[in-house]
Amino acid sequence: MGDMDPWLLVTIVVGFAMAWAIGANDAANSMSTAVGAGAITPKQAVLIAGVLEFTGAYFFGKSVTETIRKGIIYPDKITEPSVLIYGSVAALLAATVWLIIATKFGLPVSTTHSIIGGIVGYGIVYAGLSIVNWGKMAQVVLSWILSPIVGAVMAYLVFKALTRSIFMSGDPVKNARLWSPLWVGLAFVVIGTMFYIKVLHGKDLKAGVLLCGIPAGFVVFLITYTLIRLRFPISDPYIGVESIFRRVQVVTSGYVALAHGANDVANAIGPVAAVYAVASMGLSGMKVPVPRWILAMGGLGIAVGVATYGYRVMETVGKKITELTNTRGFTIDFSAATVVLVASWLGMPISTTHTVVGAVIGIGLARGVKAINKDIVRDIIISWFVTVPVAAVISAVIFRVLMLVG
Repeated sequence: MGDMDPWLLVTIVVGFAMAWAIGANDAANSMSTAVGAGAITPKQAVLIAGVLEFTGAYFFGKSVTETIRKGIIYPDKITEPSVLIYGSVAALLAATVWLIIATKFGLPVSTTHSIIGGIVGYGIVYAGLSIVNWGKMAQVVLSWILSPIVGAVMAYLVFKALTRSIFMSGDPVKNARLWSPLWVGLAFVVIGTMFYIKVLHGKDLKAGVLLCGIPAGFVVFLITYTLIRLRFPISDPYIGVESIFRRVQVVTSGYVALAHGANDVANAIGPVAAVYAVASMGLSGMKVPVPRWILAMGGLGIAVGVATYGYRVMETVGKKITELTNTRGFTIDFSAATVVLVASWLGMPISTTHTVVGAVIGIGLARGVKAINKDIVRDIIISWFVTVPVAAVISAVIFRVLMLVG
């Protein structure tokens, strides 16, 4: 264990940096629509996101994590513990560098794709192209294409249905009172089910719907219906509906932050847990136990990242792509959560980041092509396609250096 101790310390430091970068880029997505729509201020957003991201990571993060994310390379080809250690450091550092660069320019990229690129980079340097599971890589590439398209189509259709059911009718006031609680309740059926699967790590979709989805949706429907009748009598349907969805959007965005912390913390702590297992217990393989202090480190890093640098990506997603209102922001959260839930159920590869951005674009398209900032969209799409290769190249260089000096 003695020779490994310095590398464990290095991995912990780099893992914390990766968690910080995840918070600054990916976690900022959770609150971007709420900020863009004016439901909460940026300061409120970073506070809420920071607390919920840490809560999700520490209390709901998996106690066992993958050493090699998504099985993207074949672990049986890595026969030396030192290779796993050097590779973990290289992958983490490469993903961190790329995330910081992307965040500097306000570009929302996938942290999962970043760490996958880092793993592929060191894997190819060590064992050649044969180490890569190209079937899994094809799924990653497919997710680049599927996620934004499905997110955009879903948001477009949901927004059209929502506006038609409430605003574009003979009696907007009556329809606002009827349809607003139904839309909000439906959203919480999805969110409750997602909570069961993504946060509580349940496996059975039907159980999630019955135990969490339907009860949550029904309770929220009753609360929303009662509030509309008692506290928000709608004289101006537009103002009244927006005030309802403003409050709901804070909750939906908060859920996204909680779920993100529970799931994506693995991108930062997986390699750290792998090195810790090798250094302290001599364990290796595809899955290793995660000590609570590593979960805490990951959660803290994400929370600090949101608080200190998350505003750049929040501004891009929430304000620069298209103009958002509370109903539009709600539609984005609802659509993205629905797409991710269905994709998880079908076993389809999907990127939450790409889905959210696609949903924002879909909302803009619902108002016409001119409502979209095409320059920003172009830059975001380019950043998505270069994420894996850039992270792979950086990781390959770092790994080669570590192998030479290690």
